[in-house]
Amino acid sequence: MTYRINIGDALPQFKAQDQEGNTLVTEDFIGTPVVFYFYPKDDTPGCTKEACSFRDNMNRLMEYDVAVVGISPDNASSHQKFIEKHQLDFTLLTDEDKALCSKFDVLQEKNNYGKTSIGVERTTFLVDRDGIIQWIERPVKVEGHVDRVIEAVQQMIS
Repeated sequence: MTYRINIGDALPQFKAQDQEGNTLVTEDFIGTPVVFYFYPKDDTPGCTKEACSFRDNMNRLMEYDVAVVGISPDNASSHQKFIEKHQLDFTLLTDEDKALCSKFDVLQEKNNYGKTSIGVERTTFLVDRDGIIQWIERPVKVEGHVDRVIEAVQQMIS
């Protein structure tokens, strides 16, 4: 499959709100390495497992000064409940109109019980401090995912 956004590309220009309603733009993420991970829906089994894995490994990621940002089409209220329920300690961006999903090219055709729809393909991007995409995993396999992210971070900074 051919994607419009690849390793070596600059972080797309965007503006989005976090779980608190703060507006963040692309430039807010320049200067530190960032993991942007896209997931389909708050508080579903796979998405919860992925989020909790990032939470449980935050100390390992912070050793490399890496920020984590989760992005889904859920609204701020849903994100707040998800964060509180699972004690998540990183930013979640809202993408109700799927503009971010579109810019990052993570909207893919899915087939669920014979019905075709467009949904979020679980995808992770590792961006360096200059805003250049250094690593992508798509589609993400949740098992062992954060370990692969950390390996990519180690390779990026070495």
